[in-house]
Amino acid sequence: MNNWWYGFYFIILGVLAFFTGEIVTFTMLGFILISLNNINTTLKKNNKATNE
Repeated sequence: MNNWWYGFYFIILGVLAFFTGEIVTFTMLGFILISLNNINTTLKKNNKATNE
C-alpha cells in the first residue's frame, strides 16, 4: 500500500466518521489497520530475505 492509498483511506474514514459521529473510533481503527499492514509488509520482506 503506498501513500496515495493511505490518503484515500483516511478520506473515506473521515467522511464515514463525520456522518456517524464516531471520529475517534474510526481514526484509531485507521491507525491500527495501517500499523498491521506495515507489520505484515515488514514480515514479508524479512521472510523473502531469509529465503534467498
